[in-house]
Amino acid sequence: MKNIVLSIDTSHHNKLIVSLTKDGEKKVFEEAFDYHKSQGVLPLVEKTLKKEGLEFSDLTGIEVNTGPGSFTGLRVGVTIANTLATILQIPLNGKTVGELAAPVYS
Repeated sequence: MKNIVLSIDTSHHNKLIVSLTKDGEKKVFEEAFDYHKSQGVLPLVEKTLKKEGLEFSDLTGIEVNTGPGSFTGLRVGVTIANTLATILQIPLNGKTVGELAAPVYS
């Protein structure tokens, strides 16, 4: 069974970052948002999974950025990550920005 971890970073003022780590190989996707970025998190997650040929059920873990960043942005990311982890019954871990950083692929 593959190890597939979804990472969510909503700490930035004008962009969302979602990454997938499959057996140690990390791919990062980001989208710019001027406002209402909270409404773009799940669509970006879905788009990222689809691009990689994966389903939510393929995920084995979730990571979320816990800061630093805007309170509201972090709260949105943590809430979405917690909800997904609960529904999918997979582990959830909080990470800081530096721990989630990686090269960006579009």
